[in-house]
Amino acid sequence: MLYVVIVFLILAILMYILLGGADFGAGILELTTPDRMKTKLRKRTYETIGPIWEANHMWLIITIVILFVGFPAVYSLLSIHLHIPLLLMLFGIIGRGTAFVFRHYDAVEDEMQKVYNWIFTYSSFVTPFFLGLIFGAAVGGKIDPHAGDFLGTYIWPWLNGFSIAVGLFTVTICGFLAAVFLVGEAGLEAEKRFLVTRSRAFIVATVGAGGLVFLAAELQNVPLIGLLLNESLTLGILFLASVAMALLWIQLPKAKKAFSRFLAGAVVTAILMAFGYHYFPDMVILQIGENLSVFNSAALGKPIETLAWALLIGSIFILPSLGYLIYSFQREKAGH
Repeated sequence: MLYVVIVFLILAILMYILLGGADFGAGILELTTPDRMKTKLRKRTYETIGPIWEANHMWLIITIVILFVGFPAVYSLLSIHLHIPLLLMLFGIIGRGTAFVFRHYDAVEDEMQKVYNWIFTYSSFVTPFFLGLIFGAAVGGKIDPHAGDFLGTYIWPWLNGFSIAVGLFTVTICGFLAAVFLVGEAGLEAEKRFLVTRSRAFIVATVGAGGLVFLAAELQNVPLIGLLLNESLTLGILFLASVAMALLWIQLPKAKKAFSRFLAGAVVTAILMAFGYHYFPDMVILQIGENLSVFNSAALGKPIETLAWALLIGSIFILPSLGYLIYSFQREKAGH
């Protein structure tokens, strides 16, 4: 049953990056959009992500529950040593969600709209940044459970070049997903051209940020490039991601919405698969050389079995409902 829990954990993380990432990316895209285009972009954002934006956090909740119940040692370690970036990410989620609702449904349009817009866009940047930073800290090998000082225990594990680079890489991935997803929703030709240009800009930014991750890994002695070069499967997956990204670059102006979104999702999935395979089965890499993996940190006996059955039974209800929710709103937009 442990493998059932592991599969659900991987799927929850993947779905949160793909759906929640595109959600956050809409704010990142708005942050980089000229003022003259922002009103149209906001309207398009409401139409596209408005109906399901809150449902995207379901995947984050599932991830947290799996860690709390199934891998308590990992949950405890991350909650203690990375509580500062976790708290900042939580503030970002709350601020973004609140601003999204108030700027859309506030009955009075006054100067507070500027405040709502500011909170929405910057929270959309902050949340994926700290999400990526937390992942970088977990695998960066800087967490020391025996650190005897405040900085070594709570600051240096995440405040370092590698973690920051992974955070920026996550931000560019989210912007990339949102830009590509919104291309298919564009109405006017000028809007479509703008989103195509932005999509290509985020492709370049994602490649550059990925290079920054490798550079930071080398500078901070994080064993990444050397190990990747010895993993033919990982290199093959990254090669396929590069091919899909090049094909997407060509495909974007053709306005084939489903195919473009498939390629964007395939690129991000391939990147996550490559790094996931590289680090598997480790979940947290410690400075002392004793890593926490999905095997040595898993809860024993009944908790894993009960969690696995809860996930299997819950998926029977949740997944079809989520699929129908997305289908319903897509049909409604098509009807208009």
